[in-house]
Amino acid sequence: MEHIAVNPWASLAYLVAGVCFILALRGLSSPSTSQQGNRMGIIGMAIAVVTTLVTHVPQIDATALDIATIIEILAAIGIGAAIGVVTARRIAMTDMPQLVAAFHSLVGLAAVLVGAAAYLNPDAFGIAEAGEIFTQSRIELGLGVAIGAITFSGSVIAFLKLNGNMSGKPIILPARHIINLGTLAAILGLVAYFLTDQSPWVFFTITVLSFIIGFLLIVPIGGADMPVVVSMLNSYSGWAAAAMGFTLHNTAMIITGALVGSSGAILSYIMCKAMNRSFISVIAGGFGADGGSSGGGEAKEQRPWKRGSAEDAAFLMGQAEQVIIVPGYGMAVAQAQHVLREMTDKLKEHGVKVKFAIHPVAGRMPGHMNVLLAEASVPYDDVFELEDINSEFAQTDVAFIIGANDVVNPAAKTDKGSPIYGMPVFDVEKAKTVLFIKRSMGGVGYAGVDNDVFYMDNTMMLLADAKKMVEDIVKALD
Repeated sequence: MEHIAVNPWASLAYLVAGVCFILALRGLSSPSTSQQGNRMGIIGMAIAVVTTLVTHVPQIDATALDIATIIEILAAIGIGAAIGVVTARRIAMTDMPQLVAAFHSLVGLAAVLVGAAAYLNPDAFGIAEAGEIFTQSRIELGLGVAIGAITFSGSVIAFLKLNGNMSGKPIILPARHIINLGTLAAILGLVAYFLTDQSPWVFFTITVLSFIIGFLLIVPIGGADMPVVVSMLNSYSGWAAAAMGFTLHNTAMIITGALVGSSGAILSYIMCKAMNRSFISVIAGGFGADGGSSGGGEAKEQRPWKRGSAEDAAFLMGQAEQVIIVPGYGMAVAQAQHVLREMTDKLKEHGVKVKFAIHPVAGRMPGHMNVLLAEASVPYDDVFELEDINSEFAQTDVAFIIGANDVVNPAAKTDKGSPIYGMPVFDVEKAKTVLFIKRSMGGVGYAGVDNDVFYMDNTMMLLADAKKMVEDIVKALD
């Protein structure tokens, strides 16, 4: 098939789609406008898909090549849409990080398959003349396939770690940095060599090595870094899509991929800054990779601690002037956000000032806690980020921690041997009273680190399912 001529109406439609994607990102930057952002993204993608079908399918059918017809394409879209709708409706919020990782893997795999198809039949994609692939197209193919393969295998490992099929602890390989650097150098060298030799062994060696390096990069990253990994893989998937957009001569893919890639990279940088870590140390498996004297193990149950009841918690919070609630992944697991909102309403009726403190890496993907609280209709004005509220704990009567651990662990400030050392955390121990909900004293956080807050004199442990405990507190407040 000859190179498909640029249709001015198609270019205009892709431009409109690109504007919709930009507005979608703008909307998704705040929970209050996130629904509008989602709608703009849906509209933009619908415009892009319809435009692609209208402008490309007639030329495809006219070539009489043995490829999909419009009916088969629509059937494939229908099947994919049905799977997406069913999955989105059934997935629990606690499994959303796994779903995001799975989506990233599919984007990466799609980039690899498109790249392979273009390499095997370059004339059909308009990127070759007499079977000789254009130089710029070789660059696009090499980088697109490499990034796509890294995204796929890395996302699969992230999914397995998040889903519990693989240990969330760092898996350290001997001489991993040397192996990683050597593999990356080999990939870049082969991409450069691909410009002069388009032999199959070059292309497929790039693909295989990229699958391997994706695995090697994510395996040594610990559970505390999973939110950064998710956003980083999101960025990779965007760049892979952009590269394939050049191969397919599709403006919408280029725009979308660039937006996703750049926004994911910016988000990764912001989260690394929030954890006081460099981006390079995270992708190299540096954070959480080396355990120290106290970095992990079982909780120290032999140390004295105080246990409280729902009635105790209700009394303390009912008499308080201000309560700061710190939610974490345990709240998501228990689906306690709705009853937590009910508890805050009761406290406000008692004249208590209630605020929510959200850590940048709370949960297992960026914005996990914000989404849950928004789902429960918690007012946006009651939700604060770490740097905006951390100084208030010293003047707060009660710090109410529900399902969080690593983000309130003082070991991040004091224990240089801890895998979370250097990560900014909430100073909950400075509150007059700390109420800490967790299932049992035998567990530790996702980073595998015991928490000294459990054993402090001003801490009262509320050992129960988070949702059940908050329900009992609400009853006691009544």
